[in-house]
Amino acid sequence: MSYSELRETIRKAAGQLRLPTVAREGVERFVADGHQEALEAFCAVLQLELADRQERRVDRLRKASRLPDGKTLATLDQKRFSRKLNGQLKQLLDGSFVQDATNVLAFGLPGVGKTHAMAALGHSLIDAGVSVYFTPTFRLVQELLVSKRDFGLPRALRRLDLFDVLVLDDIGYVQQNQEEMDVLFTLLSERYERRSTVITSNLVFSQWEQIFKNPLTTAAAIDRVVHHSVILEFNVGSYRSEAAQRRSKLAEPTDAPVHEGAGFGDSAPATP
Repeated sequence: MSYSELRETIRKAAGQLRLPTVAREGVERFVADGHQEALEAFCAVLQLELADRQERRVDRLRKASRLPDGKTLATLDQKRFSRKLNGQLKQLLDGSFVQDATNVLAFGLPGVGKTHAMAALGHSLIDAGVSVYFTPTFRLVQELLVSKRDFGLPRALRRLDLFDVLVLDDIGYVQQNQEEMDVLFTLLSERYERRSTVITSNLVFSQWEQIFKNPLTTAAAIDRVVHHSVILEFNVGSYRSEAAQRRSKLAEPTDAPVHEGAGFGDSAPATP
């Protein structure tokens, strides 16, 4: 690394570590005191500190996210998905949609991998330092309703606003009373064009009146989540149903012949 590259790397690292004096004076002081040869070691130490802080930050973000531990890209069976869907997921992984406060809407029947895919996206975003919060929609609605009754809804919404990405899982299962739908609508309105919201749903938009009860509220909610959004369609079979069918086939009895001479309690040799 040349001297100019080394100097720029040190200044950048010190700035990221919020060490403005080191960024401004560090390299010049080393050179003025005749220790220019130590700059590489100094740079390496700063890089180690950056990496350590990033690792600690990622650990904190993952604990705060409440993301399911095992639902990562490594365990996601993307071979089941269409080429278009896989292409969309790949684009989302770069995290640019978060900077634009774009929403992600994942539609599909139960068991097709929506939750797993969106949780995997969340884990990847956290690895890049993006704050994510994952929650079943019904649970968050209940928590917000309690906050509203205790006159603490604005404070609860501010806490959620600290997260760059909010993952609302299974919004289609929220079919409660009007008061609960009001807090959900308030949440979506608060995040509109400010923060990204990821939603999984087994109900298409034409069925969202089952969630929001009122046609006008339904239309307004859809307008807010769709305005800046990426829509993912999981048009595949249920993973759980396919797994159950495979287990059923494995459990079916075989017509293996019993060899002559095998007595009661003897094991017949396996067929080749």
